[in-house]
Amino acid sequence: MFAGVAVLGVYMLVTLRGQHGVEALQKKHEEIRAVQEQNAELKREIEERKDRNRRLRENPEEQELEVRKRLNLLKKGEKHFVVPEKPQ
Repeated sequence: MFAGVAVLGVYMLVTLRGQHGVEALQKKHEEIRAVQEQNAELKREIEERKDRNRRLRENPEEQELEVRKRLNLLKKGEKHFVVPEKPQ
């Protein structure tokens, strides 16, 4: 009887403290939580980009602003000012 309890105790100790034990389980839960947070952030970015794309498709003024910004174009009579950054 005592040998059975001792074997069971050793088995539980190895199971709980081994490579698949409680610490490993906690680490996996932390990894899962981090990946879920990354997924949530990526989903937010995707939604923002979808919204931006929709606005560009539906709004000609938004399209014009984007083209002018990317190509550094100015309308006649507009002036472009460059403000230097502060030295650090």
